[in-house]
Amino acid sequence: MHKILAAVTLALLAAGAHADYENHPKVPQLLDTLRDDYGFSPTDLDVVRAALKDARKLPNLIDKELNNKEAPKPKPEELASTLPDWNDYRPIHINPKNIANGVAYLKANAAWFAKAEAEFGVPPTVVAAVMGVETKYGAYTGKVRVLDALATQGFDHPRRSPFFFSELTEFFALARDAARNPAELLGSYAGAMGYAQFMPSNYRWLALDYDGDGRRDLWSAPDAIGSIAHYLTRYDPKRSWRRGEPLIVPATVSDTLSPELPRNGKLADQTIGALQKAGVTPAVPLPDMTRAGLVELRRGTAREYWLALPNFYAVFTYNPRTFYAMAVTQLANELAAAQAAEATASIAR
Repeated sequence: MHKILAAVTLALLAAGAHADYENHPKVPQLLDTLRDDYGFSPTDLDVVRAALKDARKLPNLIDKELNNKEAPKPKPEELASTLPDWNDYRPIHINPKNIANGVAYLKANAAWFAKAEAEFGVPPTVVAAVMGVETKYGAYTGKVRVLDALATQGFDHPRRSPFFFSELTEFFALARDAARNPAELLGSYAGAMGYAQFMPSNYRWLALDYDGDGRRDLWSAPDAIGSIAHYLTRYDPKRSWRRGEPLIVPATVSDTLSPELPRNGKLADQTIGALQKAGVTPAVPLPDMTRAGLVELRRGTAREYWLALPNFYAVFTYNPRTFYAMAVTQLANELAAAQAAEATASIAR
């Protein structure tokens, strides 16, 4: 898997060409925004111009973003034929190596995970699972220059140029505030950075200096751990992490389940009572008024069902895709089970 990622990165870099984005028609808008809204000085703006002149256009990044494995959810009428197969995605993140590395990472950084749980209520296994899915606990944070990724997509993306242009603006503000050379920061093909893979806007808003060294450095374990927990509780107040509550419970469905019943949504916008009346039965008793959403996963020719609770949708704020949230949830459960097994074995010895 990682050899494939490395090959993709090399191909992306090889496909780059100097674009001289300094002369792009949208640059005056960028410079005006940085000056008027972010307080950039003439010297600061000269740094931006120089960076844009140095930026390389990487068109393959756009193709990669458009063909993200975590595909958008299909329409209800398309579910039977086009629902992606969970069996194909799950092993990418939930495998013996990622679980073992996660347990070791939890142990090595136990004090920081404990601090984050005490402050924000997010269990260490959930924070670690986010990092395990995003960067394999900091081992793979991306080798694309963030400058190139955001310039290419901010100026040339066919659908999401406004989003990436805004992130390019935030990126220059982040580099200025952190006294970093914008040409030196590396990240993902989308411009996400560090162990936590924050986009520049979220880096500026939600990253924490958790170890108190005077820098908000998401390439350090303490800052990444604290920042992920902070993100899950702060990003969206309507989907904020709820201390002490689970994420999902297994469910079974009746043969008469309506294909029109909403599933794989982005909010806990139904109740357990209503779902039970529709033919969905949770594996454990839950109060009728508990908010939940129905998750359907295709596994080969079979279907697997879960009732997603509010904390599942807190993970959605990090990445609004069912496969992503399920990968984090199930990896967190596997990490907790592995920790428990290790503790039991230690007692037995």
